[in-house]
This record gives sequence, structure tokens and C-alpha cells, in this order.
Amino acid sequence: MSSTVHRLNVARLCNEAVDEVLGTAEKALMMAAAAQKLEELFDVLHIDHRNDHNMRDTPRRVAKMFVEEILQGRYNAPPQITEFENVDRYDQLIVTGPIEVRSMCAHHLMPIFGQAFIGVLPSPEGKIIGLSKYDRIVGYFAARLQIQEELVNQIGNFIMNSTKPRGLAVKISAVHMCKTHRGVRASSSSRMVNSAFYGEMLRNSDLKNEFLQECLGLELRMRD
Repeated sequence: MSSTVHRLNVARLCNEAVDEVLGTAEKALMMAAAAQKLEELFDVLHIDHRNDHNMRDTPRRVAKMFVEEILQGRYNAPPQITEFENVDRYDQLIVTGPIEVRSMCAHHLMPIFGQAFIGVLPSPEGKIIGLSKYDRIVGYFAARLQIQEELVNQIGNFIMNSTKPRGLAVKISAVHMCKTHRGVRASSSSRMVNSAFYGEMLRNSDLKNEFLQECLGLELRMRD
């Protein structure tokens, strides 16, 4: 029974953080176990990873890539939020982006890549967080097995809970290689776009439109 409980405590949904931050030793054990399973997978697929000079060290490399890069947002602590006093009681919309999104589809383990845009309506009585922290927050939640509909909500919920702005908007525009490189094999320019709005950004259509227009302007400048 105890081993079953332990497994339930360790196993989490693919885009959730594990219960406890993993240290170096725990990550090393995870990478070693994952490399062994990858060797078994290559054996099933009739890929000679022992003698093929191209594949000889691939199980270890892939295991390390998953733990330390692709899924690092599950095993590390969330980014610390640096706050600054809102001395001038600024209460107008702040939009930042494009922020690079690099993630992996939970359905087919294929890359998702694109840009995120964040709009914040600060509280004059509150604080303003460091601009680079938005990039770190996006990177933290993207570094998991994801679907874009949930990623945009995870980013938004974290910012709302951590900084308590009057309003917030998050928009992601991304390419899904599970659509462009398999199945229908859509054009590489095919994208999915979705947004999440909170507080006054959800209730006020003028603010929502202002955010979307700013996003459009940033996207156009990005293409120039």
C-alpha cells in the first residue's frame, strides 16, 4: 500500500509541477532510469543504439534533454517575482511581447513554438513586477508537456495569484508540429491563437480591444 501511495504522490498531470522540487541527485536518477527505458524503446523499434555511431549515446542525451530542458518547468521552483513600488500610481495598460514560447505537445510529443503577449492593468495601490519576469513565467509553464488551451490559463492564473493586478490578458500564437509534420501536414505558417482575460480586462471591451491592437502592432513589427 505504501509503495502505491508513493507512486500516486510522485505521478502528476503532464503539465503540472511535481510535489517537491527535484535536486541534482533526484534528477540524475530520473535521467538514468529514463535513458534505460529509451534503450528499451529503441530495441522495440529495431534501432541499434549500441553499435550505430549516430545512436550510441542518444538514450542518455534524450533523457537529459527531457529532464533538464523540455520538462524543466515540472521539476524546478517557479521564478521569483521581483516587485517595484508603483510610486506614480500608474494604472494604464502595459503590454509586453513577443515572448518566445517553446513547448511540447502532450498528445504527440512534437514541438510547439511561437510567441506570447501579456497585458497588465496594474493597481495604483499595488506593485509592478520586473519586465523580464513575464518571460521567465512563460518559459516556466511552457517547459512541460502542454496543450495551448491550458498553457495560456496556467500563465494567467499564476500572474493573477502572484501579483494581483486589476486586470490581465495573455495571448499565445504558436505553430504545432503535430499538425505541420504529421497527420494533415499543414503549412508551416499554420498557427493556433488563443487568449485568456482576467479582471477588468475581461469585463471592459475597450481595454480588451486596446490589448489586441497592441499585440497586432507588435506582431507586425516582428515580421518587418
